[in-house]
Amino acid sequence: MTMKIFKPAGRPKHKFGAVRCERDGKKFPSKLEARYYDKLRILQNNGQVLFFLRQIPFDLPGSVRYVCDFQVFYSNGEISFVDTKGKDTALSQTKRKMVEELYPITIEIVSKI
Repeated sequence: MTMKIFKPAGRPKHKFGAVRCERDGKKFPSKLEARYYDKLRILQNNGQVLFFLRQIPFDLPGSVRYVCDFQVFYSNGEISFVDTKGKDTALSQTKRKMVEELYPITIEIVSKI
């Protein structure tokens, strides 16, 4: 007797249950990140945000990399770094702490919008 193993069609599910989605032709790994993008677009249209960048990489010691979801440039001159996290793991917290120690920034965590 032979047993057949079927793999699910398409991409595998995210380990934390995040649902991939798309906005303005851009792909996002979670609905939370897409909603934050929507919020930034509204703030940009209102003139509060000049522009923003996505997926900002930070190189860390030991060939480790931390990627922050957004860098936001406000019209009042402020700059912020924002990471959307449905679940903030210990590894993510450790990497973020390393970034904040090596670079003169603070990364804001957004878990709900």
